[in-house]
Amino acid sequence: MYAAKQVSPLKSNFSFQRSLAASSGKYAFFPANRVPGSRVNPSGSIKAAISREDKAVKSAKSLEEVNGSLSTSVKNRGVIDLKAVITIRKKMKENISEKIEDQWEFFINGIGQGIVIQLISEEIDPVTNSGKSVQSSVRGWLPEPSSHTHIVQYAADFTVPSDFGNPGAILITNFHGKEFYLLEIVVHGFQVGPIFFPANTWIHSRKDNPESRIIFTNRVYLPAQTPPGIKDLRREDLLSIRGNGKGERKLHERVYDYAPYNDLGNPDKDKALARPVLGGSEEWPYPRRCRTGQPPTRTDHLTESRIEKPHPVYVPRDETFEEIKQNSFSAGRMKALLHNLIPSIAAALSNSDIPFTCFSDIDKLYNEGVLLRSDQQKQAAHNPVLGNILDKVLRIGERLLKYEIPAIIKRDRFAWLRDNEFARQTLAGVNPVNIEILKEFPILSKLDPAIYGPPESALTKDLIEQELHGMTVEKAIEERRLFILDYHDMLLPFIKKINSLPGRKAYATRTIFFYSPAGMLRPIAIELSLPPTTSSPCNKHAQTHGRDATTHWIWKLAKAHVCSNDAGVHQLVNHWLRTHACMEPYIIATHRQLSQMHPIYKLLHPHMRYTLEINALARQSLINGGGIIEACFGPGKYSMEISSAAYKSLWRFDLEALPADLIRRGMAVEDPSMPSGVRLVIEDYPYASDGLLIWSAIKEWVESYVSHFYLETNSVTSDVEIQEWWNEIKNKGHHDKRNEPWWPELNTKEDLSGILTTMIWIASGQHAAINFGQYPFGGYVPNRPTLVRKLIPQANERDYENFIQNPQHTFLSSLPTQLQAAKVMAVQDSLSTHSPDEEYLGEMNLLHRHWIDDHKILQLFKRFSARLEEIEEIINLRNKDTRLKNRSGAGIPPYELLLPTSGPGVTGRGIPNSVSI
Repeated sequence: MYAAKQVSPLKSNFSFQRSLAASSGKYAFFPANRVPGSRVNPSGSIKAAISREDKAVKSAKSLEEVNGSLSTSVKNRGVIDLKAVITIRKKMKENISEKIEDQWEFFINGIGQGIVIQLISEEIDPVTNSGKSVQSSVRGWLPEPSSHTHIVQYAADFTVPSDFGNPGAILITNFHGKEFYLLEIVVHGFQVGPIFFPANTWIHSRKDNPESRIIFTNRVYLPAQTPPGIKDLRREDLLSIRGNGKGERKLHERVYDYAPYNDLGNPDKDKALARPVLGGSEEWPYPRRCRTGQPPTRTDHLTESRIEKPHPVYVPRDETFEEIKQNSFSAGRMKALLHNLIPSIAAALSNSDIPFTCFSDIDKLYNEGVLLRSDQQKQAAHNPVLGNILDKVLRIGERLLKYEIPAIIKRDRFAWLRDNEFARQTLAGVNPVNIEILKEFPILSKLDPAIYGPPESALTKDLIEQELHGMTVEKAIEERRLFILDYHDMLLPFIKKINSLPGRKAYATRTIFFYSPAGMLRPIAIELSLPPTTSSPCNKHAQTHGRDATTHWIWKLAKAHVCSNDAGVHQLVNHWLRTHACMEPYIIATHRQLSQMHPIYKLLHPHMRYTLEINALARQSLINGGGIIEACFGPGKYSMEISSAAYKSLWRFDLEALPADLIRRGMAVEDPSMPSGVRLVIEDYPYASDGLLIWSAIKEWVESYVSHFYLETNSVTSDVEIQEWWNEIKNKGHHDKRNEPWWPELNTKEDLSGILTTMIWIASGQHAAINFGQYPFGGYVPNRPTLVRKLIPQANERDYENFIQNPQHTFLSSLPTQLQAAKVMAVQDSLSTHSPDEEYLGEMNLLHRHWIDDHKILQLFKRFSARLEEIEEIINLRNKDTRLKNRSGAGIPPYELLLPTSGPGVTGRGIPNSVSI
């Protein structure tokens, strides 16, 4: 529906040259599900990408008016001459062999042997009891070339009887030896104008699959409204997409099915890489992923064998990256390789991983890049493999090995040291979704005290009131001035295992914040908890901000541990689980249960782009056993277990809506007078205040869209496809949560609008807010360390004297090592990067402009786009408002993560339609 770049519309006014008349297909009636000589696929789902209204083309009249608008001369003849224009996208960059293949395809198409299309009427032929049908071969290409060099157009001629009826579908068969990408088919010949069949899909070769593809017109129908001539095609198309749950999937297929996360471990390679299966058990529940059908490993029949880089993991063919995205992603991956290669070699050659020894070591990552010492280069030169690699890499130059200066230190190099910046990032940073109001006191754990010790917190009333300057805890709670960042119960069950890993030390933290009458949030106390031991059954202590040099540095170390907790929860729970993993079942169910003719399919389609592919790549390289997340984040090999535990104890669909989440955390209260229905407790909460603008715009768009199609009181309950869609999401996609009582009902259009608004918000605004700030905030390691390697030294410990003598060394040696930092910075940089072909919320791609034949919907989308433009202006004005201290002021970066638009690269702004990176 929306895209980052506007491109010139393709030419659609073609002269019907009679020189091509000899190739015209004469009308004949075949069953609607047959192409002579082959069996028609029920397999042909399309990708009808949603786009902005094409202002250059007047809105066509409804298809019911087509026959009535035919010229009198055509009616008198009793037949209609039609021309179908088939638009195909080629590769933008082709090598010599591919260009030769193109010429061969041109020749084959020119003689009518490459592509066969069959036009299916919405009306039934009484003889066959199927849709009326006429077939033709594509012959030759149009004399007018497309304005896009990588787009070609072919023609096919038809002659149909005047009572043929409205065309509703096209069956297309590819006789070439390889697939091609079909953008659209346009049928010309009706006086009211062209009839569009948007496709945006790969058409498989007949040698891979003999069944034809089905492409539907851009008219939408609820199931009960489906014209009789294409009703069977609608059903068969959906059946083919679902598959049968058996066999290994092939890369050309378009089958959507479910599987647990049983492909993260690799026990055949190393027993240490074995990982539990997530999903399907009470111990490790999880959303489902897209099934690939890989065979089990030799050593564990429950674990699926892995496909390692550079080989691709299966996703349905239309879910893969398009060429621009693929090139951009490959370039980013190459950049990550260059970032990682030299420090990896350096660590291998020195047999140790090097910690940062001074802050200037960190600055060198931006100023100089990461280079090998001369002695290491000489040593590497004796290695025939490493020496060759180093020669090639070092010749590339230093520029590629540098990191951009992150936004957090670009304006104020020392902002990260201050308590107010530490607090500000809980409201306006990359993870602004965990802070909550302190509702009850004393603070009590819900964990089993027999295992995890006494439930009482070390954050006592006396300790907190020392920081409140005369205010009591009770008064502060009553006035909504105490807030908490609480990772105690989520992480304490894993702390013992994490601390047994080499180079990992962690506490389960709680942080208390005080919101001053002046409107400033500041941290006042941090609790650091370890599992109880025989000698220390209550193994927790609290720190307050420093009053002397020693406690100042201890406070700084305590904040580093909080940031490490926060970084892990952000990545594993808020980012991966709540956006990437939870969106995947919605996408699978949408393809399996909603026809491409269904209006809700068309609404959701742009919000599903690239998600399955990026998730497959994450399983391959990021969240897998031994992957980047395990190597660079505190929980290590227990990372995905924490993600599963959070899904089990915290995740609820009904609380994923932004207003509901804010109310749950006590950060907002219900207020019907507000546009979003809630009022923020802290007005200067940039994520929430901007997010509610985006949420309300999405909600208005969705409600108007749904109301347009569901007119009767029982429209939703009688829609068999939408009911099966919702049932499958609950019972298959989130199988382990299927019996929870909080799942919303789906009985009314209000129910449907609420469900859809939540899904679109998660895919767009929510993901943007917690993803694209990763490098701007995390690219400076001391601001947001992803792991801590040491516990805070205690007075009776051997390291305490070293800490007293050199506290800076203790702090820096507690952070990730240079290699770990280089790896995670490269990944954060890639994840924070917008692709040049990004499709943003409310924008449109004119190549996909014919997504729907409904003038009212196009007007509603235009209104949605205009509202997002207004919101962008509102956000820009907020960033200039000096009263809003969390987004303006000396050295403070503006909050731009929820600005709807962006250019390519690491911009710290922009809301893509989908979870696309």
